[in-house]
Amino acid sequence: MDRHIGMLVNTQKKGALDMACRLIQWGKKKEIPILLPPHEASILGVPATTDDIWKTTVNFAVVIGGDGTFLRASRYVLNHSIPLYGINLGHLGFLASGKPEEAESDLEQILRGDYALQEHRILEGVIWREERRKHTLYALNDLVLTKGAFARVITIEIRIGNRYFNTLPADGVIVSTPTGSTAYALSAGGPIVPPHVPCMVLAPICAHTLYARPVIVGERDVINLIPRGSHRDLMLTQDGQLGYEILPGDRIELSLSHNKVVKVIVLPQRTYFDLLHEKLKWGQGIVRYEDKE
Repeated sequence: MDRHIGMLVNTQKKGALDMACRLIQWGKKKEIPILLPPHEASILGVPATTDDIWKTTVNFAVVIGGDGTFLRASRYVLNHSIPLYGINLGHLGFLASGKPEEAESDLEQILRGDYALQEHRILEGVIWREERRKHTLYALNDLVLTKGAFARVITIEIRIGNRYFNTLPADGVIVSTPTGSTAYALSAGGPIVPPHVPCMVLAPICAHTLYARPVIVGERDVINLIPRGSHRDLMLTQDGQLGYEILPGDRIELSLSHNKVVKVIVLPQRTYFDLLHEKLKWGQGIVRYEDKE
């Protein structure tokens, strides 16, 4: 891999800023250019690279922060084929999986070409209002339709393609990618889906029925969510970070994007299933059969 590393940083965290300074100094010693967009550069007091030049120059980007920072980074590079590698300074770290103490050695390993690229599918959402396209959204994790602050259920008609599927009284509904299956959808009882399995997860939030269960939907299917009734305090959230007002009569069309993916750098010693083992603490305290031999 060529030696132009981009850097995206959670500038609200001192630990992330300290890590960024550490890697900038490492890059200077190694004579490896590390390019920062204007916002990060101004906070760190280093020369900035314009957004356009950054996106056409870097060969991969290191994302310093947690999964929230990684989600913002994925939107920043969405229309450019820039692989991302996250160094986790947050909590779980399913997306930003790198460890701070191993940051320099991880980057050297990537520069040697000892890594794999994993493509994460992107969820595309279109808000239709009076049969006009109001917004088009892209999410790496999920798009979530929820009620507002008042303790009232909402009624959501769900259609798969043009076929009626269900009418759901609930606090809301989550539509997630496989990447987002370990985020909000997991808290709503959804399954864990590895990133390489092409599908969507449809998970109700606090459904007011006994029959509502999370559903796996195919990669070519189209989900339509249609709020019913006169409830006006509705919101569609994008990766839990951006929100859009939904009005009665709106239709939200969701599908896996056909031409947009986020490329994530995976090191051979830190696979997805290794992460599940580590982050969810599976098997801890259990003696495996091979350990007895």
